[in-house]
Amino acid sequence: MGAKAAVKNKLPADMIISNATIYTVFPEWKTYDAMAIKGGKIIALGTDKEILDDYTSNNKINAHNNFVYPGFIDAHCHFSGFALDKYKCDLTEAKSFKEVLKMLEVYDKANKMPWVFGKSWDQNQWKTKEFPDKDSLDKLFPDKPVILERIDGHALLCNQKALDMAKITSKTNIYGGIIGKKNGELTGMMIDNAMEPIEKLIAVLPEAEAMRYLQEAEMDCYKEGVTGVVDCGVNKHTIELLKKMYAENKLEIGNSLLLADDSETLKTYAPLGPQKWGQLQIAGIKMFADGALGSRGACLIDDYSDNEDHAGMLITTVNHMRTLADLAMKNNLQLCTHAIGDSANRTVVKLYARYLKEKNDRRWRVEHAQIVQPEDLHYFGDFSIIPSVQPTHLPADMPWAIERLGKERFEKAGYPFNDLMKQNGWIALGTDFPVEPINPLATYYTAVFRTLKAEGPGYLPNNALSKFDAIKGMTIWAARSVYLEDHKGSIEIGKDADLVILDNDLVRDKRSNIMKNKVLYTIVNGKVKYKRKSENILSEIIHIK
Repeated sequence: MGAKAAVKNKLPADMIISNATIYTVFPEWKTYDAMAIKGGKIIALGTDKEILDDYTSNNKINAHNNFVYPGFIDAHCHFSGFALDKYKCDLTEAKSFKEVLKMLEVYDKANKMPWVFGKSWDQNQWKTKEFPDKDSLDKLFPDKPVILERIDGHALLCNQKALDMAKITSKTNIYGGIIGKKNGELTGMMIDNAMEPIEKLIAVLPEAEAMRYLQEAEMDCYKEGVTGVVDCGVNKHTIELLKKMYAENKLEIGNSLLLADDSETLKTYAPLGPQKWGQLQIAGIKMFADGALGSRGACLIDDYSDNEDHAGMLITTVNHMRTLADLAMKNNLQLCTHAIGDSANRTVVKLYARYLKEKNDRRWRVEHAQIVQPEDLHYFGDFSIIPSVQPTHLPADMPWAIERLGKERFEKAGYPFNDLMKQNGWIALGTDFPVEPINPLATYYTAVFRTLKAEGPGYLPNNALSKFDAIKGMTIWAARSVYLEDHKGSIEIGKDADLVILDNDLVRDKRSNIMKNKVLYTIVNGKVKYKRKSENILSEIIHIK
């Protein structure tokens, strides 16, 4: 008898994914059927036969012909702010100020607290689109402070009790902020920097409660296929809490922090430069140039088309911008600046140019870059400035953006994603959640189709991104925007096994199926963090067999 064929010794893996279409995304757009993962890293890619012949694991995922992508990275959001605001009354669905008042009454009865905090109202969704005033709040809540933050985070409404506690009077002036008045009397509307003394009234959550909300926010991200975030404008207290949670393995989502522009935070952390603690890192400083378009705080070159003699404002002095730029340069931190209006964007890119001087690898970013005049686009390419944009702002702003800007200015300078991308050959995409929902599929869809509608043309379609560039903007380019491209953002051997499995093909499937996509699995560092319930049942059946 002939000698028996030698049995091949298979290599151990912590996880094997097979029967899939795996999109590598970068450095080349390749597909594979299967992969092996060990120690949180991708160790092999190949055909089903190659991987299953060479590797063995007790943890196998049969993808059932579904689609694997690098885990989505939200390049601009407010992860910790979203989490730590979870206890506030959510006013997103209110269709009028009367509905806001009803929701606050229900919230107050249920919570029995000595304050009322609300979030995410938007007067642009109401029939009466003017800002509300505090009169009704004063009648309902004469003895407890009421603070209601607008959806963009750049305006709030408060009652007289809150104004009194913050010592705000009709004679108070605050640089870079608007204190609402009517006939000389306070209305309770506070815009941009005027919000600060009111927001200081909000107490810090107890640590155990804050941790619970942060863990809930992490799971909210996992359910949408998000494996990493860039958390914008985080203060010292929250950084200390996050460091503790990551050290105790209570959080694992990739988190790149941008330091808040306050003296305590910058004094503590800026001199240390970039810091990394496993999945948590400090990447840069978050600076504000102006406010938001929805509250007419974005700084424009010319007046608002729907509000003559008002062009918005810079909410940070140019001298302070220079101070932060000096700090970033000295400590090798990224400077990431909120700029929405065309005047704000012009101010920021010209400021950056004075510091950066030529092409470079400092990766200073402009956040939002919503209104940019064509003659200012070259600054992004000339000085390697990274545009960090949120495509879902475009359809969200459409009910009023043209009114704010006028048709000519909107068409000339509005939401120029592709023009921005071409300056350096890449762009970072995010959602700005909680301003917009945590939904990378909507980010992809609006980047490509420039609308959330199921069919028909989008807004300014010449500035749409290609399908490939939109996916890169949510993966490898988002990672690159915070110096993580060597570890995350693509499916390559040696990189972190941060993955999302979807049931539809973003590249080849028809448009009508994109937003119907279901996240089947979210995997971080080779560990399943979220598994759709139907998949749980399927896995159990397979295991029993």
